[in-house]
Amino acid sequence: MSSPAAETPQTSSQNSPSQNSPPRPSFRVVAMGGGTGLSTLLRGLKQYVPSVTASNPGNCDEAPCLISDLAAIVTVTDDGGSSGRLRKDFNMLPPGDLRNCMVALSEDEHLIARLFRHRFRSGAGLEGHSFGNLFVAALAEMTGDFGQAIKLAAEVLATRGHIYPATFADVTLTARMADGSIVRGETNITASKQGIAQLMLEPAIAEPLPETLEAIAQADLITIGPGSLYTSLITNLLVTGISEALAAAHGTRVYIANLMTQANESLHLTASQHIERIYEHARQPIFDYALVNTAPVSEAIRERYAAEGAEAIDADVERIEAMGIRCITGDFAAEGDVLRHAAERVADTVLGIALNTKK
Repeated sequence: MSSPAAETPQTSSQNSPSQNSPPRPSFRVVAMGGGTGLSTLLRGLKQYVPSVTASNPGNCDEAPCLISDLAAIVTVTDDGGSSGRLRKDFNMLPPGDLRNCMVALSEDEHLIARLFRHRFRSGAGLEGHSFGNLFVAALAEMTGDFGQAIKLAAEVLATRGHIYPATFADVTLTARMADGSIVRGETNITASKQGIAQLMLEPAIAEPLPETLEAIAQADLITIGPGSLYTSLITNLLVTGISEALAAAHGTRVYIANLMTQANESLHLTASQHIERIYEHARQPIFDYALVNTAPVSEAIRERYAAEGAEAIDADVERIEAMGIRCITGDFAAEGDVLRHAAERVADTVLGIALNTKK
């Protein structure tokens, strides 16, 4: 594995994991979020977690085994698409984001992982459904326990980490919009043309999993983001006790800023304003570091996103550091058909932060 942190411009000197001499420390890591942002990050972090298969036990993928325990805390408010249909038909939590995290952490992302991602293109009642979602639904019905279904599905995929829903409560995401109107349901919130003023859960009290709070308390490194500001990140912080657990955590807490804004969630917000919105809902500071992309985005990508009302996020570093957050800047973007975080570079950098703070 390459060591991109060595060529990444930063506001302060950080050590890349691959630049440190053995013996190396081992970290307990928690990654929180949802959507494609979280699964992308997990693919990068997975390389530092020992293999769980008998053919390659205890080894990592061309990288030092820096992570002894990896836990993903995943939002469960999706009510659209395949997840939304299963949520309604089976009265279960939406499995989509959880499934994506399982695939990202799977030992082998080839046949079985491809199968879990497969979406039926036809068939009465099947069209649009993901096979992985149906698999989790079947396990949930068989066991009568959604949590057990997630554990069993993770075992089938031989995941290099634990996956925890933010809550087992059946919650509905609700937003007070900039014009004062109330919009209920994640799909409706995402579709709204109004800016979001405040995000809430219904019911307001949603208990977290004990495993979630324990993972946060024991973590050496906690990441939040990347992901949709409100519907992937803030929604997790509304679960009872999670913000307080993050505020009290002894581990290093890192916010990974998005690369682009979203027209309906974060239009024209700078990187520091994203953090401000998170703090407003967490009601307390919860970050030690912020990872912010400062590499230019190509004109072709800018034009493509501009058609959706999105733009590259302004990296207002001085304002972030004025909040008491140490800002790490660099090239964290990977361009393709869409713009995504470069999973390996981001994982390398956040583990470099953990190594630096443990000294």
